[in-house]
Amino acid sequence: MPVERLLEIMARLRDPASGCPWDLQQDFRSIAPHTLEEAYEVADAIERNDLQALRDELGDLLFQVAFHSQLASEQGAFGFGDVVEAITDKLTRRHPHVFGDAVVADADAQSRVWERLKSGERAAKGQGGSALDGIPAALPALTRARKLGSRAAAAGFDWRDASGPRAKIGEELAELDQVIASGGDGPRQEAEMGDLLFSVVNLARHLRVDPEAALRRASDRFARRYAHLEAALASRGIEPAQAGAELLDRLWEAAKADIP
Repeated sequence: MPVERLLEIMARLRDPASGCPWDLQQDFRSIAPHTLEEAYEVADAIERNDLQALRDELGDLLFQVAFHSQLASEQGAFGFGDVVEAITDKLTRRHPHVFGDAVVADADAQSRVWERLKSGERAAKGQGGSALDGIPAALPALTRARKLGSRAAAAGFDWRDASGPRAKIGEELAELDQVIASGGDGPRQEAEMGDLLFSVVNLARHLRVDPEAALRRASDRFARRYAHLEAALASRGIEPAQAGAELLDRLWEAAKADIP
């Protein structure tokens, strides 16, 4: 079986006598950044709709799972099979409408059931102190903010609709303007900017927009438009720093028209 072959290779790489020196030096902490990198590369392949690359990147991510499992196995903690068993049990438990007799009306109802089940699991693990427990601090900031807002909303702390967070954005922007106008220091500006960004994430959540994906795509558009602007300036023999504001504005508008 392909998975068994992968696990055999992983064990060979970690063999103390004949394994790879680099692999033998690794531990959970040193491998974790590679795991995150591979997950982002999976997302990038999906964003580019490159299924060939997606196949390869999923393999790289699976190797990361095998690597962590091998490290845990060497410590007598768990193995790859235990990881598979844990996720299959969890999926069965969290889908009683598929593997049991429960009935859900739609995807929104299922999301609420999912959160209730996860809350029960956290409580069983002694993590029931707060509805926000268990959200990793190491998540990308926008993703963590969205998860915090979603978890609080599931517990009943939320606006009725998108008009609430939209109004909050105006309020937070006004507070940031006040700090700037008063000559507030860096920490105060950072705090108000953070509140503003958190409100934007809440608006995205109400609009069912993934803020991480939205910002990533906006950054991609900016990069493409800026390259377009650079090319237009180069055709005129002008460096961006030498171009006046009027020319830059005109070329930027042209780039936006060509790259919507």
